[in-house]
Amino acid sequence: MTGRSSAPGKRQLTGDAGVAPVYGPARYWYVTVVLMLAYVLSYVDRSILTLLVEPIRRDMGFSDVQISLLHGLAFALFYSLMGFPIGRIADRRHRVGIIAIGITVWSLMTAICGIARNFGQFFLARVGVGVGEAALNPAAYSILTDYFPRDKLSRGISTYVMGTYMGFGISYLVGAWVLRAVEDLPDFEIPMLGSFHSWQMAFFLVAAPGILLLALLTTVREPYRRDRLYRHGAGKQSLPVREFFAFVYKNRRTFLCHAGGYGCLGVLVNGMALWTPAFLTRTYGWEMVDAGMAYGLILLVFGAIGIYCGGWLADHLEARGRRTATFRTAAVCASCAVLPATLFPLANTPSSALLLMAPMVFLSAAPWGIAVASIQQITPNELRGQVSALMYLFPVNLIGIGLGPTAVALITERGFGNPADLKYSMSIVGCVAGVMAAGILSAGIRPFRESLRRAEHWKT
Repeated sequence: MTGRSSAPGKRQLTGDAGVAPVYGPARYWYVTVVLMLAYVLSYVDRSILTLLVEPIRRDMGFSDVQISLLHGLAFALFYSLMGFPIGRIADRRHRVGIIAIGITVWSLMTAICGIARNFGQFFLARVGVGVGEAALNPAAYSILTDYFPRDKLSRGISTYVMGTYMGFGISYLVGAWVLRAVEDLPDFEIPMLGSFHSWQMAFFLVAAPGILLLALLTTVREPYRRDRLYRHGAGKQSLPVREFFAFVYKNRRTFLCHAGGYGCLGVLVNGMALWTPAFLTRTYGWEMVDAGMAYGLILLVFGAIGIYCGGWLADHLEARGRRTATFRTAAVCASCAVLPATLFPLANTPSSALLLMAPMVFLSAAPWGIAVASIQQITPNELRGQVSALMYLFPVNLIGIGLGPTAVALITERGFGNPADLKYSMSIVGCVAGVMAAGILSAGIRPFRESLRRAEHWKT
């Protein structure tokens, strides 16, 4: 094959030459578990802030909006911005090594959060956490897509994405344990840095496991790259950026619906995630430790099961001939999540709130694994890291993490003017975001089918 044109659709589109290795279940499930542990740790490190809302407000004088910015914008902006350049590197370089660098950076910056003295220092440390974690997903999605057979891809990626809710849940459980352990301890001192509040120790404790994870990551081998646009050899070189944008433009309707739908779903998930422990304390008078334990268990159980069930259902429907199963499953689950997301903050008793919270978490979690799988289904190997970063992670995290927590805080502070009215803000955001997510994902089913047809030209 000679020469290259400016658009992938005009080039000779072939699969890999030669015989690609076939990885057995033991290998690809082991890799999935290791990468899932990395994802769990990343969510523990980014989410530990959630359970420390009240101590931070008390001891550092931050407002709800400032805390929402630390949780959302500080992390999401650079997490999103760094995704594309890191994704482009992941499409050319050693993906396991990229993940190792990311783990090192985010663990170090999480520890630095524990010595922040003011809002500016805290903000910059959270930016660092986002930059480090931006290395994980583009590389991990590409690795798993190369390891798994196609008929198990949705389940494989969904299992990896279970780390989202397992990390959320563990961060609340660990945070509750840390708060209970240090609540009666005096402030501690670090030589040359001074005195710090006892709750700040939580950041050091959750950062430490990164060292063990780095050792475990050395057992993961870089997989063979499958589903290239070009024959083996020509495909070793990265594609020009113009070809990336040509591919995106050709599939623009699919990507717009995907980004918009999952962005709105992210507003629901992240808005609830940050403020639910505070909601339980402000509405029902719970202790923060008890609120964290209860919510953490719900996330750990129902969130993880929801993500796996979403992947299983999509694989099952695809096996029965429903080629657009990933988009259809996501749209249905988002629709069903609207009612419990709207009602649980308005429940009269904490037990009723928790009962409604469980299906809300299950249904809003189910689409996230298949969100990644649908992107991988229509994207060739040379572009997977870049497309995952810019067309999925960038809009979803910027909208979901950046807007979700802050929307709840702004409605509470500027709309109702009373911290006790947090429940009404959560209900409004959950309802509006859920309805928008369901509608946009439903609108994306038809263009996704067209993108799948185009992908058949280059798949092996």
